[in-house]
Formats: sequence, C-alpha cells, structure tokens
Amino acid sequence: MKILETQRLLLRTITPEDAEFYFILVNDPTWLQYIGDKGIRSIEGARTAILEGPCVMQERLGHSLYIMERKSDGKPLGMCGLIKRDSLPEVDIGYAIRPEHFGQGYTYEAAAAVVAYARDTLRMKRLMGITNPDNTVSINLLAKLGLTFVEHKTLPPDNRPTNIYQLELL
Repeated sequence: MKILETQRLLLRTITPEDAEFYFILVNDPTWLQYIGDKGIRSIEGARTAILEGPCVMQERLGHSLYIMERKSDGKPLGMCGLIKRDSLPEVDIGYAIRPEHFGQGYTYEAAAAVVAYARDTLRMKRLMGITNPDNTVSINLLAKLGLTFVEHKTLPPDNRPTNIYQLELL
C-alpha cells in the first residue's frame, strides 16, 4: 500500500514479498555496525520478522517502517518510517539505506516526507529519533530534519549506547 510519494521516491508498506531485500538490508555491515544485529539469518526469518514487526505495527497503530522505492525503476533502496518502541515514550523516525545509495539525498527526501506525514496526517505532537553516537551521518540527518539532542543513554533490548533526539511537531 502506497503511503507517501516524493519527487523521486515511493514509500509503501513492507510485505512478506520484501523478505529478500529486508534480509540483505538488515545483514549489511553498516546496519550491523550502527543499528545492531537483529538475528535474521534466512529469508524465511526475514519474512517472519516483517510479519511480526512492521505488518503488526501498521495494522495496530496505522504506521510502521516503509520500503523506500525509487520511482524511476521501482528499485527498493532502503526503509524509512515511524516506529513505536517500548523503550521510548514517543514514536521515533527510523531509516536505513543500502550503501550503494549513500550520498544521493534519498534518505533525507524520505525522512522529510515522513516527518511531514507524522505532523500533518497523523497529527503527532512529538517525534523522536535515535542513533548510534558514532553515526555522524545519521546525527547530521536528524539535525537537518530539525530534531535536537535530548540525552545519551543505553536502550533495550541490546543496551547499546544511544543518542536520543526530539522534535516538537504541533
């Protein structure tokens, strides 16, 4: 299901048919370094993770992580969307993109659209963002989106050091 459209991108709900892409994305060295190991070791495991994670969240809350597809050729580039984590008091914006698409502005384009969607359509009052303290690209992206640093702490489930950011929307 199409959620958002930008000049170059289509953001749509993730489906079990995206399992191969999701498997590759979550096992990319950059994902593992900055986001963490989700323990997904097979395409079937990816399919299960999609069904139990984003699909349930979308059905229950009306938002989740979305596949970021290039409009010109339908190629999935990454993911961007809204996540409700038990460890945070508010919804946060999440994103990841395959390394071959770094530096082309796709993540900012998708994330700016997601921020506007959270504010204008979902009428959220506040949006959070989290990132690894060593991920300067993500830190800069959150700042460009208008999020400001709140605190540094460790978050479950893996208790990794995390920078927490926030943006007042309404």
